[in-house]
Amino acid sequence: MSQKQRILTSKLIPGMIIAEDIYSLNGQMIVAKGNIVTEKLIVRLGFYSIRSVVIKIEEKAIEEVIPPTAQNTYSERIKKSKTFQKFENDFSNTTTIFRELVGDLVENDLTEEAVLEMTGYATDLFESIENNLEVFDMLHNMRENDDSTYAHSLNVALISSVIGRWLGFDKEDINILMMSGLFHDIGKIMIPKDILNKPSKLDEQEYTIIKTHTMQGYNILKSMDLDERVACSALMHHERCDGSGYPIGIDGSQINDFAKIVAIADVYDAMTSSRIYRGPICPFKVISIFEQEGLALYDSKFVTVFLKKIVNTYLQNSVRLSNGQTGTVILINNLALSRPVVQLDDGGYIDLYRHPEITIEAII
Repeated sequence: MSQKQRILTSKLIPGMIIAEDIYSLNGQMIVAKGNIVTEKLIVRLGFYSIRSVVIKIEEKAIEEVIPPTAQNTYSERIKKSKTFQKFENDFSNTTTIFRELVGDLVENDLTEEAVLEMTGYATDLFESIENNLEVFDMLHNMRENDDSTYAHSLNVALISSVIGRWLGFDKEDINILMMSGLFHDIGKIMIPKDILNKPSKLDEQEYTIIKTHTMQGYNILKSMDLDERVACSALMHHERCDGSGYPIGIDGSQINDFAKIVAIADVYDAMTSSRIYRGPICPFKVISIFEQEGLALYDSKFVTVFLKKIVNTYLQNSVRLSNGQTGTVILINNLALSRPVVQLDDGGYIDLYRHPEITIEAII
């Protein structure tokens, strides 16, 4: 006989069964009870900032749905390159420096000099990569372990900076975007760890405290002689264009543009990051969710550019399809960016736009 249990959304495993209807913060039903958890559903819950859900517990069924680790031949080629090995080492060193800097904040105020110094390390890492495609090659192949808050913040900084490049920003604005992404979650250092890491459902008061990390970050950064967009990004990166976000619930016309860019990078990185029970969600699945639901939540002038550009970074990548076939992405469908044309390894081509029953399961 199955039982009910509330678990964190981050702990969901494909194959679990939703036991209670799930509603968004503004009361819209997102998922009805009885639905089976899929990677796509997990991504969707992330879009709506759903922290926990109630599931039916059937231990044997859960164990059976954990997929075996796939052999990522494309990833193996990247990981053997000297460029990746250098990036991985530099990334690790930069994350360590960031962790130490944030640790000092417990006893001392974060200084403007420290923020600028840390941003300099991140900028050096960003500029060590020759092109935008390589940035995502590097990040995509560093997803085997759960991202720490520090690694996630560095990822968001790098992705935000790439978006800035794609939008034609000058070097000064890209540096501000780097800083905005790097410190967007700095307010979490002020949240009690027993709340931040609580494995069970947060009560209303605890959830209210979690949401204050945006204001806490704003308060830390606003007193410094920094570009105001850095503090605004910390404050507004959980706001959404339809007014469903927090901490204020403002709509797109009131959200700072840099905060909108950081929000896109934040969600994309969170969704494509690894979890304990699975490898990273395939970027094409995340892109699909952005296409279906992201235009209402994120500014179209930013998210449209992001989607068109990000999908092109995966051209010529080897992929595994949901029907078991493998092949290479050779052409992007502008009408459905997540459904490209794939040249199959066993001969022939498949246009996923014309075959909605088939999806890209993984980059290999």
